[in-house]
Amino acid sequence: MMAPKRPLQGYPSLADRPDELVAANVDLVQRIAHHLAARLPPSVQLDDLVQSGMVGLIEAARQFQAGQGATFATYATIRIRGAMIDELRRADWTPRSVHRNTRRIAAAIREVETREGRAASDAEVAAELEIGLADYHAMLQDSASANVLGIEDLGGPEMEADRWLAGTEDSPPEQLAQAQFRLALAQALGGLPERERLVMNLYYNEALNLREIGAVLGITESRVSQIRSQALHRLRSRLSDWTGEGSESLL
Repeated sequence: MMAPKRPLQGYPSLADRPDELVAANVDLVQRIAHHLAARLPPSVQLDDLVQSGMVGLIEAARQFQAGQGATFATYATIRIRGAMIDELRRADWTPRSVHRNTRRIAAAIREVETREGRAASDAEVAAELEIGLADYHAMLQDSASANVLGIEDLGGPEMEADRWLAGTEDSPPEQLAQAQFRLALAQALGGLPERERLVMNLYYNEALNLREIGAVLGITESRVSQIRSQALHRLRSRLSDWTGEGSESLL
C-alpha cells in the first residue's frame, strides 16, 4: 500500500504559511471593502472597512484548514466580510429612527399580507403605516442605507457564517435548521412580486449595482434602491420566525 502523500520536509503547504496567505489575498480585502462601501453612506470610511477586513483576513489565514471542502478564498471572503459588518455594528452609524422604521415597515407588510393573503402593494403598506405614499418611499430610501447585509444573513446571528461552508461538521439539528431556513428563504424569494424578484436577482446573482439595474429597468437609481429595500423588508416579514421580531442588525 502506498503511503499518503505529505509535504516534503522543509516545504510546507501554503496553508501552513498564514503570512503568505495574507500577502496573496490583500486585494480580496480591497474588493470586498469597495463593494460594501458602495452600499453605505459617505460617513463610513473605506479605510475603516479595509482595516477591519485585514483583521478578518489574518484570522482566516490562521484558522483555515485545507481539505475541509472550501477554498481559502471562499473561507476568507466570509471572514473578511463578517469582520467588516461586525465593525459597522459596533459603530452603530444607523440612526435609531431608521431601525425603528425598519421594524415598522416589516410589521406593516406582514399585517397587510396576512390580512389580504397576497403581496402587499406600496400604497397598502403606506396606508397601514398611516402615511402618504411619498413619505413611505422616503422611509424606504432611508432604510436602504441600513441594508448592508446580504440574503445569507437573514437567518439571524445564530446562523454563523462558517456553518454555510461546505465541509464543516454540524450536528443533525443544525443541519436540519440550515435546510429548513434555505427552504423558507427560497419560498420567500419565489413569492416576491415580479419586479422585486428581478431587482434582487440582478443585485445579488448578477452583481449589478443600483445604477446598472436602473438602466436595465428604465427607472432611476433611487427607485431601484426603494424596490430593493422593500423586497428586503418583505423577506424580513416573511422570515420573522428566523430573524426575530425585534432584530435590528438584520437587513
